[in-house]
Amino acid sequence: MSSLALIRQELAESIAVKSRWSDELCERIATLADRSSQALRAGKKLVFFGNGGSAADAQHLAAEMVGRYLRERAPYRAIALTTDTSALTAIGNDYGYELVFERQVQALVDAGDVVVGLTTSGNSRNVVLGLREARKRGAYTAVLTGEGGGLCAAEADLLLAAPSSKTPRIQESHITMGHIFCGLVEQALLSPG
Repeated sequence: MSSLALIRQELAESIAVKSRWSDELCERIATLADRSSQALRAGKKLVFFGNGGSAADAQHLAAEMVGRYLRERAPYRAIALTTDTSALTAIGNDYGYELVFERQVQALVDAGDVVVGLTTSGNSRNVVLGLREARKRGAYTAVLTGEGGGLCAAEADLLLAAPSSKTPRIQESHITMGHIFCGLVEQALLSPG
C-alpha cells in the first residue's frame, strides 16, 4: 500500500469513528461541560489524569482551561495529575504505580470538584483507583474510554466511550471530545446571566 493510500485509509477510519458518535455520547459531553461550568462558578476545580497519550491529553485539557481555548478570559482552575514528576516517581517508588493518582486525589481533590480520567482501555488500574477515590471524596467523576468503558465504567458518574477498540482512533475521539468540552465551558462561563 502506498503512503498516500495509507494516509487516506487512516483519515477514513478516524472520520468513521467520529461519525458514529451517538446523540447520547454528545449529550454526555454537554453534561460534563455543564457540571464543570457549575463547579468552576462555585470556586471548585477540574482535575484530569491518564497514562501515556491519555496523560498528554489530560495535560492538554488542563492547559486549555488555565490558559484559554478560543476566547480571552480569566483562567479557570484546572490541573493535570501527570505533571508533577516528583510526586509521580515518589508515589510510584514508595507505594506502587497503581496509586500515583489515588494519592494525589487524596491530597488535592475536594467535594464538588470535577475529576476526569482518560484511559483508552478503561482498565488502567491507577485510573480506576483515582476515580474511586475522587468519588469517595464527593467529586463528580467522568471517564473517557473506548468501547464498553472497561472497569472504569463502574467508577465514574459519567462515561464517555468512543465507539472504537483501536487506541489511535479512541485517542483522536478523546481530544475532539476535549476540544468540544472546552468550547462549551467557555461559552457557558462567558455568556451573560
